[in-house]
Amino acid sequence: MQYDLIGGFDFKQVFTISMVLFAVIDIVGSVPIIVDLRNKLGHIQSEKASVVALIIMVAFLFVGEEILKLIGIDASSFAVAGSFVLFFLALEMILGIRLYKDDNPSTASIVPIAFPIIAGAGTMTTLLSLRAEYDKINIIVAILINIILVYAVLKSSAKIEKVLGNNGLGVIRKVFGVILLAIAVKLFASNVKQLFI
Repeated sequence: MQYDLIGGFDFKQVFTISMVLFAVIDIVGSVPIIVDLRNKLGHIQSEKASVVALIIMVAFLFVGEEILKLIGIDASSFAVAGSFVLFFLALEMILGIRLYKDDNPSTASIVPIAFPIIAGAGTMTTLLSLRAEYDKINIIVAILINIILVYAVLKSSAKIEKVLGNNGLGVIRKVFGVILLAIAVKLFASNVKQLFI
């Protein structure tokens, strides 16, 4: 069921995109890194990190599309490429291996948390892949929802780690890994046929 309150706004799309971004950003799975940073630095600027990540993601959503046009890559090709990135991210989450996020943040709050933990290469690729399939308004709303969730997790990271423990965090990562894998397959299937037209 669609609700066209603003041109192209659709609650179903917002929910789907929010789930995709939540799985890719994997802020809950990053809690151990955040806790380690908090222990090293004494304080994490949750508000600043969240705002900077929001600006990076929204800016890339618009600028990224222009970059694609500039270098002559169509949205379907990028979406297929993005589906591979999501596929490997999902494998990493499910199997507990490290193929991707090889950065070991240990300096300041903004740089490691806003970028690359929240708005990293995986998130950027995902945004442009989603742009090929969904309306911008829905992606922006989904980004806002995720930034609010990110802020909440950053603020309560120590409590979350205590409540869930390492096993709980591991289970959540695997569940979202399976969801992300299914999304990667769907994204590939819905865009690959366009390459041969």
